[in-house]
Amino acid sequence: MHLDVQDLRNFYYRSTLGRAAQAAIRGRLQSIWPEAKGQTVAGFGFAVPLLRPYLAEARRVIGLMPGPQGVMPWPAGMPNVSVLTEETLWPIETGHVDKLVLLHGLETSERPGALLDECWRVLGPGGKALFIVPNRGGFWSRSDRTPFGFGRPYTLGQLEAQLKLHHFVPDAHCSALYQPPSNRRFWLRSGPLIERAGVRLPRVMAGGVVMVEATKRVLPPTGRSVRKQKADKAEALDGLLKPV
Repeated sequence: MHLDVQDLRNFYYRSTLGRAAQAAIRGRLQSIWPEAKGQTVAGFGFAVPLLRPYLAEARRVIGLMPGPQGVMPWPAGMPNVSVLTEETLWPIETGHVDKLVLLHGLETSERPGALLDECWRVLGPGGKALFIVPNRGGFWSRSDRTPFGFGRPYTLGQLEAQLKLHHFVPDAHCSALYQPPSNRRFWLRSGPLIERAGVRLPRVMAGGVVMVEATKRVLPPTGRSVRKQKADKAEALDGLLKPV
């Protein structure tokens, strides 16, 4: 079940904790994809808070928001690039996306397999996707005060196994949101320091989200191959000497 777009907007843009979460996840995203010059970048679910750094140089930025969630215009004060779409039928031609980000999309989907197939379809050859899901072992998935407490949390192994089933090759992984999901001033002020410590000590501290970068695996053609028979050379007098 998808969350309501108004609740997501209020969390990420109108709450101190949401803005801190946005900064932490977007910082990790930019360390993986520092630029997207001349590329098509798309986000599904509620990924638009992470896409702003690519607006200036990307050839195109698209914010895909599923129908059960609802849609809002984005970015503020600029031409709108967000669109309401069916969860597994996006208005994008096959193979046109270079970079794809999923946030609050996979874990809340009622048909995650079909959704992953649609992600695979829109990516071009060698296209990259970044899947961001709540970490089953983290604190954020245990609290329903944030959007990360809803839907189906994943472990790293569970997410990578599901991606492989749908023809993705996991390339790298990381975590984010090491600070507790608390509105207390001490934790909010300490958030950047905790994030830096968590990145350096990932085995000691469990992040609130798991992030897996994966590449589209292009499948070989299916069916049996048939060797084409080479035609015999015709002799000039075959029709006269060897009548049928």
